[in-house]
Amino acid sequence: MTTEVRASHILVKTEEEAKSLYEEIKNGASFAELAEKKSLCPSGQNGGDLGFFGKGMMVKPFEEAAFALEVGELSQPVQTQFGWHLIELTGKN
Repeated sequence: MTTEVRASHILVKTEEEAKSLYEEIKNGASFAELAEKKSLCPSGQNGGDLGFFGKGMMVKPFEEAAFALEVGELSQPVQTQFGWHLIELTGKN
């Protein structure tokens, strides 16, 4: 059973921007480069990397989306009280 995941994310204000970035990444754009340029979260400076986290450490919609992904998979836009996220799973423990 997965107890921790490692994820990167891009945080933006609107669903439209998240959908646009999702398409860019699906078409070959670098997730890390877009995170550095577009993310409103300080983690953007590190390509969006949030490191490893367990259940209960992130807001529920974000956590549920992250734990549902397979390593290397990109989420559809996920809304939280902070805005819209794209989540890329980079590891599982």
